[in-house]
Amino acid sequence: GFGNKVELCGMVHPDYRRRGIFSKLLEMGLEETKKRNIQTILLNAPTDSLSAKEFLKNLPCTFSVAEYQMKWQKTILIEDPAVTLRPSTTTEDFETEVKLEVLAFGFAEEESREFNLKLRENHFEENFIIEAHGQAAGKMRVAESDGEAWIYGFAVFPELQGKGIGRKALSRVVKLEDQKGLSIFLEVEAKNAHALKLYESCGFRSYHSQDYYLYQN
Repeated sequence: GFGNKVELCGMVHPDYRRRGIFSKLLEMGLEETKKRNIQTILLNAPTDSLSAKEFLKNLPCTFSVAEYQMKWQKTILIEDPAVTLRPSTTTEDFETEVKLEVLAFGFAEEESREFNLKLRENHFEENFIIEAHGQAAGKMRVAESDGEAWIYGFAVFPELQGKGIGRKALSRVVKLEDQKGLSIFLEVEAKNAHALKLYESCGFRSYHSQDYYLYQN
Protein backbone atom coordinates (compact mmCIF):
# COMPACT_ATOMS: atom_id res chain seq x y z
CA GLY A 1 0.00 0.00 0.00
CA PHE A 2 0.96 3.64 -0.64
CA GLY A 3 -1.32 6.06 1.13
CA ASN A 4 -4.86 5.31 -0.11
CA LYS A 5 -3.52 3.29 -3.06
CA VAL A 6 -2.62 -0.41 -3.17
CA GLU A 7 -1.05 -2.70 -5.73
CA LEU A 8 -2.38 -6.24 -6.08
CA CYS A 9 -0.15 -8.88 -7.60
CA GLY A 10 -0.03 -12.64 -7.34
CA MET A 11 0.59 -15.92 -9.11
CA VAL A 12 -0.50 -19.54 -9.16
CA HIS A 13 1.79 -22.54 -9.69
CA PRO A 14 1.43 -23.85 -13.28
CA ASP A 15 0.25 -27.25 -12.01
CA TYR A 16 -2.74 -25.63 -10.31
CA ARG A 17 -3.93 -23.22 -12.99
CA ARG A 18 -7.36 -23.20 -14.64
CA ARG A 19 -9.06 -24.22 -11.39
CA GLY A 20 -10.32 -20.77 -10.41
CA ILE A 21 -7.66 -20.33 -7.74
CA PHE A 22 -6.39 -16.98 -8.98
CA SER A 23 -9.93 -15.63 -9.35
CA LYS A 24 -10.56 -16.58 -5.72
CA LEU A 25 -7.31 -14.97 -4.59
CA LEU A 26 -8.24 -11.76 -6.41
CA GLU A 27 -11.68 -11.80 -4.82
CA MET A 28 -10.07 -12.10 -1.38
CA GLY A 29 -7.61 -9.31 -2.17
CA LEU A 30 -10.38 -6.97 -3.30
CA GLU A 31 -12.34 -7.79 -0.15
CA GLU A 32 -9.33 -6.80 1.92
CA THR A 33 -9.13 -3.42 0.16
CA LYS A 34 -12.74 -2.74 1.21
CA LYS A 35 -11.85 -3.42 4.85
CA ARG A 36 -9.02 -0.92 4.59
CA ASN A 37 -11.19 1.65 2.78
CA ILE A 38 -8.73 1.81 -0.13
CA GLN A 39 -9.65 4.33 -2.84
CA THR A 40 -7.31 3.31 -5.67
CA ILE A 41 -6.50 -0.28 -6.69
CA LEU A 42 -3.78 -1.11 -9.20
CA LEU A 43 -3.46 -4.62 -10.63
CA ASN A 44 0.18 -5.44 -11.26
CA ALA A 45 1.17 -7.66 -14.23
CA PRO A 46 4.49 -8.39 -15.96
CA THR A 47 4.50 -6.65 -19.36
CA ASP A 48 5.45 -9.84 -21.22
CA SER A 49 2.92 -12.12 -19.47
CA LEU A 50 0.33 -13.20 -22.05
CA SER A 51 -1.66 -15.12 -19.43
CA ALA A 52 -1.93 -11.99 -17.27
CA LYS A 53 -3.17 -9.94 -20.23
CA GLU A 54 -5.82 -12.54 -21.07
CA PHE A 55 -6.99 -12.66 -17.45
CA LEU A 56 -7.19 -8.87 -17.21
CA LYS A 57 -9.40 -8.70 -20.33
CA ASN A 58 -12.21 -10.11 -18.21
CA LEU A 59 -11.88 -7.53 -15.44
CA PRO A 60 -13.18 -3.94 -15.21
CA CYS A 61 -9.76 -2.30 -15.46
CA THR A 62 -7.80 0.04 -17.73
CA PHE A 63 -4.07 0.37 -18.37
CA SER A 64 -2.52 3.04 -16.17
CA VAL A 65 1.27 3.04 -16.40
CA ALA A 66 4.32 0.87 -17.04
CA GLU A 67 7.23 0.68 -14.64
CA TYR A 68 10.78 -0.43 -15.35
CA GLN A 69 12.91 -2.48 -12.97
CA MET A 70 16.52 -1.35 -13.36
CA LYS A 71 19.79 -2.91 -12.24
CA TRP A 72 23.04 -1.06 -11.74
CA GLN A 73 25.95 -1.95 -14.02
CA LYS A 74 29.50 -1.15 -12.96
CA THR A 75 30.35 2.37 -14.02
CA ILE A 76 32.47 5.27 -12.77
CA LEU A 77 30.53 7.45 -10.34
CA ILE A 78 31.34 11.04 -9.48
CA GLU A 79 30.76 12.12 -5.90
CA ASP A 80 30.62 15.61 -4.41
CA PRO A 81 31.41 16.23 -0.72
CA ALA A 82 28.77 18.97 -0.69
CA VAL A 83 26.02 16.34 -1.20
CA THR A 84 25.75 13.78 1.60
CA LEU A 85 23.42 11.12 3.02
CA ARG A 86 22.56 10.61 6.67
CA PRO A 87 20.04 8.42 8.48
CA SER A 88 16.62 9.97 9.08
CA THR A 89 16.19 10.10 12.87
CA THR A 90 14.60 13.32 14.08
CA THR A 91 11.09 14.77 14.08
CA GLU A 92 12.34 17.39 11.64
CA ASP A 93 13.56 14.62 9.32
CA PHE A 94 10.13 12.99 9.50
CA GLU A 95 8.46 16.27 8.51
CA THR A 96 10.86 16.59 5.58
CA GLU A 97 9.88 13.12 4.37
CA VAL A 98 6.18 13.88 4.73
CA LYS A 99 6.57 17.07 2.70
CA LEU A 100 8.52 15.31 -0.05
CA GLU A 101 5.91 12.55 -0.39
CA VAL A 102 3.31 15.28 -0.95
CA LEU A 103 5.40 17.28 -3.41
CA ALA A 104 7.00 14.42 -5.37
CA PHE A 105 4.44 11.60 -5.25
CA GLY A 106 1.09 13.36 -4.93
CA PHE A 107 0.19 12.14 -1.44
CA ALA A 108 -2.32 14.01 0.68
CA GLU A 109 -0.56 15.19 3.85
CA GLU A 110 -2.47 12.86 6.18
CA GLU A 111 -1.80 9.90 3.88
CA SER A 112 1.87 10.81 3.83
CA ARG A 113 2.06 10.90 7.62
CA GLU A 114 0.38 7.52 7.95
CA PHE A 115 2.58 6.02 5.25
CA ASN A 116 5.81 7.30 6.79
CA LEU A 117 4.81 6.11 10.25
CA LYS A 118 4.36 2.60 8.79
CA LEU A 119 7.77 2.85 7.14
CA ARG A 120 9.31 3.53 10.54
CA GLU A 121 8.07 0.08 11.63
CA ASN A 122 9.88 -1.63 8.74
CA HIS A 123 13.27 -2.68 10.09
CA PHE A 124 14.39 -4.02 6.71
CA GLU A 125 14.64 -0.53 5.22
CA GLU A 126 16.79 2.44 6.13
CA ASN A 127 15.55 5.98 5.55
CA PHE A 128 18.07 8.60 4.43
CA ILE A 129 17.96 12.37 4.24
CA ILE A 130 19.88 13.90 1.33
CA GLU A 131 21.75 17.07 2.32
CA ALA A 132 23.25 19.66 -0.01
CA HIS A 133 25.60 22.19 1.57
CA GLY A 134 24.32 21.16 4.99
CA GLN A 135 20.62 21.63 4.22
CA ALA A 136 17.94 18.96 3.71
CA ALA A 137 17.43 18.59 -0.03
CA GLY A 138 15.71 15.23 -0.49
CA LYS A 139 15.26 11.66 0.73
CA MET A 140 15.49 8.00 -0.22
CA ARG A 141 15.02 4.55 1.31
CA VAL A 142 17.23 1.50 0.90
CA ALA A 143 16.13 -2.08 1.56
CA GLU A 144 18.78 -4.79 1.80
CA SER A 145 17.86 -8.46 1.49
CA ASP A 146 19.32 -11.66 -0.02
CA GLY A 147 22.36 -9.95 -1.51
CA GLU A 148 20.32 -7.16 -3.10
CA ALA A 149 19.79 -3.48 -2.32
CA TRP A 150 16.62 -1.75 -3.58
CA ILE A 151 16.30 2.02 -3.69
CA TYR A 152 12.82 3.48 -3.07
CA GLY A 153 11.12 6.80 -2.42
CA PHE A 154 13.91 8.82 -4.05
CA ALA A 155 12.93 12.50 -4.22
CA VAL A 156 14.52 15.96 -4.26
CA PHE A 157 12.66 19.18 -3.46
CA PRO A 158 11.32 20.67 -6.74
CA GLU A 159 13.14 23.98 -6.26
CA LEU A 160 16.46 22.12 -5.92
CA GLN A 161 16.06 19.88 -8.95
CA GLY A 162 18.27 20.39 -11.99
CA LYS A 163 21.33 21.15 -9.85
CA GLY A 164 22.85 17.68 -9.93
CA ILE A 165 21.88 16.91 -6.31
CA GLY A 166 19.89 13.79 -7.22
CA ARG A 167 22.67 12.36 -9.38
CA LYS A 168 25.31 12.95 -6.69
CA ALA A 169 23.13 11.49 -3.93
CA LEU A 170 22.32 8.43 -6.06
CA SER A 171 25.99 7.96 -6.89
CA ARG A 172 26.84 8.09 -3.20
CA VAL A 173 24.31 5.47 -2.12
CA VAL A 174 25.17 3.18 -5.06
CA LYS A 175 28.85 3.33 -4.11
CA LEU A 176 28.01 2.49 -0.47
CA GLU A 177 25.89 -0.52 -1.45
CA ASP A 178 28.40 -1.71 -4.04
CA GLN A 179 31.16 -1.68 -1.41
CA LYS A 180 29.00 -4.11 0.58
CA GLY A 181 29.00 -6.47 -2.41
CA LEU A 182 25.27 -6.04 -3.08
CA SER A 183 23.50 -5.94 -6.45
CA ILE A 184 21.60 -2.64 -6.69
CA PHE A 185 18.11 -2.14 -8.11
CA LEU A 186 15.39 0.48 -8.41
CA GLU A 187 12.06 1.06 -10.17
CA VAL A 188 10.89 3.98 -12.29
CA GLU A 189 7.71 4.76 -14.21
CA ALA A 190 8.22 4.60 -17.96
CA LYS A 191 6.59 8.03 -18.41
CA ASN A 192 9.10 9.67 -16.03
CA ALA A 193 11.67 10.52 -18.69
CA HIS A 194 13.69 12.81 -16.41
CA ALA A 195 14.18 10.13 -13.75
CA LEU A 196 14.88 7.47 -16.37
CA LYS A 197 17.64 9.62 -17.87
CA LEU A 198 19.12 10.29 -14.43
CA TYR A 199 19.23 6.59 -13.52
CA GLU A 200 20.75 5.62 -16.86
CA SER A 201 23.44 8.27 -16.45
CA CYS A 202 24.43 6.60 -13.16
CA GLY A 203 24.74 3.15 -14.74
CA PHE A 204 21.26 1.65 -14.26
CA ARG A 205 19.83 -0.43 -17.08
CA SER A 206 16.27 -1.71 -17.53
CA TYR A 207 15.85 -5.50 -17.45
CA HIS A 208 12.13 -6.00 -16.79
CA SER A 209 8.88 -4.04 -16.85
CA GLN A 210 5.56 -4.22 -15.04
CA ASP A 211 2.20 -2.92 -16.27
CA TYR A 212 -0.29 -1.41 -13.84
CA TYR A 213 -4.03 -1.48 -14.51
CA LEU A 214 -6.50 0.74 -12.66
CA TYR A 215 -9.30 -1.40 -11.27
CA GLN A 216 -12.73 0.19 -11.65
CA ASN A 217 -14.12 -0.69 -8.23
